[in-house]
Formats: sequence, C-alpha cells, structure tokens
Amino acid sequence: MRLPLIVAALCVAVPLAGCGRDQAAELRVEDAWVRLPAVAGRPAGGYFVLRGGSAPERLAGIESPQASRAELHQGGMMDGMMTMRPMNGVDLPAGGKVSFGPGGDHIMLFDVDPALQPGSTMTLRFRFQSGATREAAARVIAAGDPAPSLEHD
Repeated sequence: MRLPLIVAALCVAVPLAGCGRDQAAELRVEDAWVRLPAVAGRPAGGYFVLRGGSAPERLAGIESPQASRAELHQGGMMDGMMTMRPMNGVDLPAGGKVSFGPGGDHIMLFDVDPALQPGSTMTLRFRFQSGATREAAARVIAAGDPAPSLEHD
C-alpha cells in the first residue's frame, strides 16, 4: 500500500525539482578559439559553439578585456567570393545549437592585446538579450595553424 504512495510522491517531486531554476542557466558556450591575425594590427577571428537552454535566447554581443571591441559577422560565399557583414545578434532556439566557424559566421576581434600568444587563452564574454552572460576561455592559435577540431555533440 505504501509503494504506490511513494511512487506518486516521486512523480510529483521530480518534475518540480527544476522549478525556480534560471531558464538561461543551461546556456553553454563550447569549443571557443581565436585565430591571431597574420599581420599585426589586423583583427583576429573568433569561433565557438552555443548550446541553447530550455528557452529560446538571442546572443546580443560579445566582449573581451583583451580586445578593444568584438563584432559578430555573418560570413559565406557569394558569386565565388568570400563575403562578410556585421550582425546585430544571433537567435538561439531552445535546445538548439549555433556554430561560428571558419568560412562562416565568426567574431571579429579588434586591437587584440599583443601579449596574446599561440597556446594562451583569451576571455570572451557572451551577452544575451535576457541579461544572461557566459564567459569562455578561448584557445589562441597562430594565423597559419590548422583549426582545432574541438566540436563535440
């Protein structure tokens, strides 16, 4: 007789365990890395994977204490030429994934701290429309180095 009551109590308690949790708490930044420019003074490129939480979100911007500014750029091919244009944000569906990678969407990092060297890390702070923030330590690589294969599912 007690077993059905215990099972019923667990069925109510388990779904409630997540109540009150910040919906943005599940947002994740993964596999962040930065390619230093080939020519000093030029912008660096930044790449990452965003994983959405339980609610839709919008990436509003990125900043770094090691760069004067960071811009989100949409990249791609048009008529056989690489193109890019600034973006004012990126939508991230609930439970979704958004990837920024070479040849596609990326971050342009301006006036990068010259003390950054390949093998070090650069702090990237991701700001979301909801007010949530996430920070990532992005691996820094040299201009001519191959892209790291970091992405995982």
